[in-house]
Amino acid sequence: MQRQAPAGNDSLCGRIVVITRPAGTATALARRVRACGGVPLLLPGLALRSVADQAAACAGLRAALAAELVIFTSPAAVRHAAALMPLQTAASVLAVGQGTARALRRHGIAAPLAPRRQDSEGLLDHAALRDLRGRRVALIGAAGGRGVLREQLAARGAQLRELHVYRRVPPRLDRRHVGALLQLPVSARVLLSSAEALQNLHDLLPPPAWARLCATTAVVSSERLEAAARAAGFTRTVLAGSALSADLLAAAMRRH
Repeated sequence: MQRQAPAGNDSLCGRIVVITRPAGTATALARRVRACGGVPLLLPGLALRSVADQAAACAGLRAALAAELVIFTSPAAVRHAAALMPLQTAASVLAVGQGTARALRRHGIAAPLAPRRQDSEGLLDHAALRDLRGRRVALIGAAGGRGVLREQLAARGAQLRELHVYRRVPPRLDRRHVGALLQLPVSARVLLSSAEALQNLHDLLPPPAWARLCATTAVVSSERLEAAARAAGFTRTVLAGSALSADLLAAAMRRH
């Protein structure tokens, strides 16, 4: 099992890199893979959709932005919220990770707070969330997920408002995706940053295609996801520093 270490080279040397990010969101990462000498293969593990009741979402977002603390759970949460209305708030704004923080800055939040450890547990360690008794907290994201933030914020006494501004749904995979996987060499790298995406791919892919995917090396964004990948059938994993593109690609380029 690989752990964080300096990259052994600075090129992917023609290696195929399977990108499992949501459909329509992988263009920039695919460009970075090519710049590193790799060959991107898009295999979305999720699709993102707007919520059905946009009027209710707008009203909910307006109320959420009036809270004392506003937490965005993902870059997608930021994008979908900003599509509803400008993200103008006097609240302290927190982001689960640096990717979410960057998205917030692009939409006018000058100084979002973000943890060094880029997951729910890391955010919960932030000083701003230690004492929440009676404080109005808004959690903006999508339905589903592990629910760690929701449970812990409520347990700490927050007056919690949870708002779903988008939906995560299984992707549409076709014969082209399956055909590409059946030709996948064992030298390929699979970038994984979502347990839900991993589960969707496991459920949707025919067994021969799934077996071929598991014969490659999974580059995972957390120890939790590493355990999930191994339970799903991957025998070779590399742990990246975070879900950020740069960290995933640095891990993909390690010699092992």
